[in-house]
Amino acid sequence: QVQLVESGGGLVQAGGSLRLSCVASGDTRCISAMGWARQAPGKERELIATITRNGVTWYRYFVKDRFIISRDNVNNLMFLEMRDLKPEDTAVYTCNAPCENDDYWGQGTQVTVSS
Repeated sequence: QVQLVESGGGLVQAGGSLRLSCVASGDTRCISAMGWARQAPGKERELIATITRNGVTWYRYFVKDRFIISRDNVNNLMFLEMRDLKPEDTAVYTCNAPCENDDYWGQGTQVTVSS
């Protein structure tokens, strides 16, 4: 079992920045890649960024030049630096960690961007 807990969400004005954190606990040895997903009101959850244990990253095109994903393997942490936030970035942001035959998700943290 793996537990994921996000933090760092909040209310920010358009153009502002936020840093999200995700801490993994439990049987973290099985975790290889990790990622961030988000779910905007009325929309399906979508994966927006991933990072492998070796630091290889992938981004959805609409966040690629504004968000940076990183991780600290020693402390089982993952981060999402978000800058130049837009109202359309408003969503619940969730940490994801596939692990063997399971797919773990956190509870999410709300990010609200005001115009």
